[in-house]
Amino acid sequence: MINQTFWKGKKVFVTGHTGFKGSWLCLWLHSLGADITGYSLKPPTTPSLFEQCKITEITKTLTGDIRDYNFISTMIAECDPDIIFHLAAQPLVRKSYSNPIETYETNVLGTVNVLEAVRELTMNSFKKRALVNVTSDKCYENKEWLWGYREHETLGGFDPYSNSKACSELITSCYLNSFFNPNNYSKHQLALASARAGNVIGGGDWASDRLVPDCIRAILNKEEIKVRNPYAIRPWQHVLEPLSGYLLLAQKLFTDGVVYNGGWNFGPNDDDVIPVEALVHLLYKTWGEKEKLQIIDGEQPHEAHLLKLDCSKAKKLLDWSPRWNIFEAISKVAEWTKAYQKKENLRKYCIDQINAYNGVI
Repeated sequence: MINQTFWKGKKVFVTGHTGFKGSWLCLWLHSLGADITGYSLKPPTTPSLFEQCKITEITKTLTGDIRDYNFISTMIAECDPDIIFHLAAQPLVRKSYSNPIETYETNVLGTVNVLEAVRELTMNSFKKRALVNVTSDKCYENKEWLWGYREHETLGGFDPYSNSKACSELITSCYLNSFFNPNNYSKHQLALASARAGNVIGGGDWASDRLVPDCIRAILNKEEIKVRNPYAIRPWQHVLEPLSGYLLLAQKLFTDGVVYNGGWNFGPNDDDVIPVEALVHLLYKTWGEKEKLQIIDGEQPHEAHLLKLDCSKAKKLLDWSPRWNIFEAISKVAEWTKAYQKKENLRKYCIDQINAYNGVI
């Protein structure tokens, strides 16, 4: 389980902390008593969870591009963190088709920059550290299997986004072998892992070209939701599910070292791997609004039809498992959005959901 005593006072460096997932992670880390430094570009959406929850009040926020090696290396050195979470990324499949260069620069070179900055740090500041590189379930070579991909399966990726995340995984493996080899742990003292999550949903995601945010906008604006690939099957999970995995993994890396190096899957149970159209029906039913749905015909950029993760490794070795099924996850999205409509204190509301996830309330 996540140990609050462990996290209290830990110096944590988070890249991509202005994004949806990064903002939720900062809120959780703050509730655990961590000392957080965030490095990112300005929030990618308007509105943004980062601004709605006033994350600048609970973190030292550094505005910078993950592609700027000199700046990121200087900031990591100044922070001298115990734990690093690398979340900064270009996270959208469709955007990767329109801007592949930015996608590769951010997701590939950005990973190199973070790992190289940490390598330089380990040569100049000797202490125990842990680094979790967050990639994606889409890093696997998708063969449309009915069963879930395991951590040792072949990496690939059809589209630029997915492929860039496979590249990020390969870079992580390279640095693990070349510079942070487990056999030399006593010298570098860095434990390194990658985390591959499914399709995350949750309150405060305002991204474009992403299913649940698009549905929420349509509901709030009383518009028709346009759905592409209605029969595509995805591993849906609430954002707190993979974040709990990242926190557990970082905790284990720091306390037990190289035993927990390598790749880790964090996805939902098989019952929550459902088609896009079914998720839309569930969201509208949970919201209590009559459905306004239009299926977009015509040729669309390629996206995987079926994608599942096998999370046996995390369940057995980290004692991690999903807590909220798809019905609970959608319910939490609807509850958060209604709190947003009522202009409630959204930071407090997020912390309440984190506590509910942990069984505190």
